[in-house]
Amino acid sequence: MNGHRQILRTDPSGQPIGWVEYPEAARLLVLGEVCYASGSILYRLRGGINARSGRQSRLDVHAILATRIDDTHRSWLYRSYVPPLSNAALFRRDARICLYCGRRFPQTLLSRDHVRPLSRGGEDSWTNSVTACKRCNNRKAGRTPEEAGMALLAVPFAPTHAEYIYLKGKRIVADQMDFLRARFPRESPLHARLAGGHA
Repeated sequence: MNGHRQILRTDPSGQPIGWVEYPEAARLLVLGEVCYASGSILYRLRGGINARSGRQSRLDVHAILATRIDDTHRSWLYRSYVPPLSNAALFRRDARICLYCGRRFPQTLLSRDHVRPLSRGGEDSWTNSVTACKRCNNRKAGRTPEEAGMALLAVPFAPTHAEYIYLKGKRIVADQMDFLRARFPRESPLHARLAGGHA
């Protein structure tokens, strides 16, 4: 069994909620919390053998599970949702490319740069943060890109909820990716980055 595939959980309307591991997905299925499932079968869990029928119980866990939700997960929340900023999600948003020199780096050689430095009143936000290699970040220091003579290669943006779910995913399978991409805004820079093989 491939124990590292996550299951995409959505609300009944298909709005992504987040990722769950297969034990949590199995629990939701057994408790009757799943409205419908779609995508490929990621796990086929086998249980005990029925004494009367002699058949072994089986539970198929699909890549995408639409689940019942409570009032804390209403879809209107996602439209105004600003996801928390983390280095891991930021680096993935920018495809691990330094937005100053344009080179791709392993995550350990990357850093978060504030376009307008915090010391100059800049915010620690998605729209003021970019991925930078440590060398470029040190070179820019406490200056703006204009002052440092370092042009930004892309405009920083705050991801929507569906984009953020993608950024937080690990080893996303094709049907999950297609499902999420269909919910990205049409003008999302992630479309081009994914098409270029920078997932």
